[in-house]
Amino acid sequence: AMPVASQEIITRLQIFLDQRNFGPGKIDGGWGEFTAKALVRYQISTGQKPTGQIDPQMQAELEKIFPIYTNYTLTAGDFARVNPELPYKPKEEAKAKGGLVYRSIAEFVGERFHSDGDYIAKLNKGVNLEKAKVGDSFRVPNVHPFEVETLKEVGDLPAKPQYVKRLVKVDTRYRMLDVFDGDRLVCSFPITPGSKRLPAPIGTWRIVGIATLPWFRWDEAMLEHGQRSENYYNLPPGPRNPVGVVWIGLNKRGIGIHGTNSPNTIGRSGSHGCIRLANWDAVRVITEVTDGMTVQIF
Repeated sequence: AMPVASQEIITRLQIFLDQRNFGPGKIDGGWGEFTAKALVRYQISTGQKPTGQIDPQMQAELEKIFPIYTNYTLTAGDFARVNPELPYKPKEEAKAKGGLVYRSIAEFVGERFHSDGDYIAKLNKGVNLEKAKVGDSFRVPNVHPFEVETLKEVGDLPAKPQYVKRLVKVDTRYRMLDVFDGDRLVCSFPITPGSKRLPAPIGTWRIVGIATLPWFRWDEAMLEHGQRSENYYNLPPGPRNPVGVVWIGLNKRGIGIHGTNSPNTIGRSGSHGCIRLANWDAVRVITEVTDGMTVQIF
């Protein structure tokens, strides 16, 4: 097991990077691929030498992260966003009353604090998240929470003309999405970029619409072969919708940049041709992009 001191240093680093929109993947207190990539990209964005190392200057910045952890108390509203009986099959998901919410309070708390239920359980030894009730408090990473309840169902967000000349770069081999404003790297997040069967479409594209809390047209033929059929289900919005809570459409039919119903798989499994982000990262990406922007996938 990692020593407590090392875990705290890495957690500080992950929080530091997350606060600055250089996503380290899920916060777990462990040094990993995406923490390293986020650090390098942060260093590039600030004009530092991209060493990927915690130098004395960075160490001094990390010491300002205080407290590392905070407490979160569950509310009745939190439990209203959880449905342990939520089905998994699209046919039944299409009928889900209340939308595609979380399947457990552990899922809810984990995603809210850019982590997962396992790490929350590790921070709260001896506590059974599955038996939690209103008023219970948990130790969580001190990040700005992903507040799903603040999102509204919007089919097309207003354009931000000041961002139209920005550029989104999607590196499918490195599995990172970067937003540039001229030569300046604005933000960077880990992704899942398609699969061997349906890889992300290499080329230069354009953003043609951005939606929050989107519905999803589940069409097996489209997902497996890239061709629409008349055998489909319309899945309602929610954090466990297959495209998560955000859809950034490209001028390539059926392809977009979006959230996910399974944040643990970001960077570690395939998707159906699209670019997947953790929901907490997806909601930050849409604050930095707009319709008409160029997206390079390579």
